[in-house]
Amino acid sequence: MADLNIPPAPAIAGTRHVHSGKVRDLYEVTEGEHAGRFLMVASDRLSIFDFVLDTAIPDKGEILTRMSLWWFEQLADLVPHHVVSTDVPEAVRGRAVICEKLDMFPVECVARGYLTGSGLIDYRATGEVCGVPLPEGLVDGSRLEQPIFTPATKAELGDHDENVSYDAVVATIGADDAARLRDLTLQVYARAESLARERGILLADTKLEFGRRADGATVLGDEVLTPDSSRFWPADDYEPGRTQPSYDKQIVRNWALSPESGWDKASGEAPPALPAEVVERTRSRYIEAYERLTGQRF
Repeated sequence: MADLNIPPAPAIAGTRHVHSGKVRDLYEVTEGEHAGRFLMVASDRLSIFDFVLDTAIPDKGEILTRMSLWWFEQLADLVPHHVVSTDVPEAVRGRAVICEKLDMFPVECVARGYLTGSGLIDYRATGEVCGVPLPEGLVDGSRLEQPIFTPATKAELGDHDENVSYDAVVATIGADDAARLRDLTLQVYARAESLARERGILLADTKLEFGRRADGATVLGDEVLTPDSSRFWPADDYEPGRTQPSYDKQIVRNWALSPESGWDKASGEAPPALPAEVVERTRSRYIEAYERLTGQRF
């Protein structure tokens, strides 16, 4: 397991810190009308190759939060979401939400409309992704005839999520819940892919997380359809057979792997601090994705 080097979460009055992930800090609200609910805070942290970098990307947490809120609205008729309020403590205003406590399903729900990333690696090895056979001759960036559900296990912090078959999901959570998550994931992807395409952006794939309310309802949780959980590609630059330019942290990954960084991925050491120019280019890509998708200025 990688040493993630996550900084201590700041104390927030009226809350109790519960957990920190690569990007988000989770608190339980202990006072006021939302006592007993969660406060989910999106930081400006950035992770690559299972390392949380020392260098943050200014405004990233706010961009991710705003984008998730916009998407939750676009999807509200398909599936309820976990956000209760955006009335949060001043210290985290703009980058946090009050949300329901849910019984989260232990499945990363991934939909792919294009072949790339870990799906491409699996396809090259077996001709399948998560047990779904695909046609021969596909290349990096190939658009699939139909989007596919390619679930993964939720890994411990610092470990890789592992692609699994649909049958493995059935064995874990039961046939009814597995079918529900698959159908919802593909419905959300179809809606989001269509909206993004209208705005000149291709949604290659996305990762969703669902939970269950006490009344049994399935609810969309965590974040949704941000550059941290999805691959967004500029439609104008789309060219199968190569790595696509994208609206995410690929700029940082490319720099870290370049001779300029002086970093050896195999060393086990964390990547070095990012140059200011890489930070600014990454911030600009996040903002561009937000503005193109939502039509709102940041």
